[in-house]
Amino acid sequence: MAKNGSDFDGIVLIPGMMSDGRAFAPQIASLEQIHAVQVVVCDRDDSIAAAAERALNTMPFARAAVVGHSMGGMVAMEMLRQQPGRISRLALLDTNHLAESEERATWRRAQMARVGQGKLKQVVREELLPAYLTSQNQEGEIAETVCAMALSFGPEVFARQAKAVLSRRDATLTLRAYEGLALILCGDADQVCPSQRHRAMARLAERSELVMVPGAAHFPMLENPEAVTSALEWWLRAG
Repeated sequence: MAKNGSDFDGIVLIPGMMSDGRAFAPQIASLEQIHAVQVVVCDRDDSIAAAAERALNTMPFARAAVVGHSMGGMVAMEMLRQQPGRISRLALLDTNHLAESEERATWRRAQMARVGQGKLKQVVREELLPAYLTSQNQEGEIAETVCAMALSFGPEVFARQAKAVLSRRDATLTLRAYEGLALILCGDADQVCPSQRHRAMARLAERSELVMVPGAAHFPMLENPEAVTSALEWWLRAG
């Protein structure tokens, strides 16, 4: 039991593909006032399993409340599969528990090819931003933050992360076996990981709360930060 009387010692935030702690900046500002917070950026491995193993090995907490966004959610579910005793609470944001579909794999491989031709900036601007953000935020500060994160990693990281996402395993059985408190959250306009996928995850996890964030797509942490922070704070307090 943690010193604060909760069932976790700290919070682990795992950003998605081509993202870092800036994706969670509004939430970190609030959460770190009360809890120990670690951000794990999964940019060194080309498989979800290896990324999860590395995250567990570097996690300073005996038991953690783990928050995963997009690819980070896939890593969080794999962490749960590998060492379920260390994950006391699980929050899955705008992610996907299923293996990659053939349609999505074709789309991803085309992106990998463009990035391999030196077109990372074009892929980010022309393909990722329209998919990641609502129309009102595809220009301005939020868009620039998303672009800056992606471009700071470069094409080699893009290739590794894309390969990891392509080869991920189905996490259905992992979620079905999970007995902790799960927060399943997504932007109500997310087209990358749509609401029906999150409803399915919520049905799998025995103790789950489903939250749809209004006015947000794939990055609700930035597009509607107050709603996401409020949901996370509830999830951390709930019995």
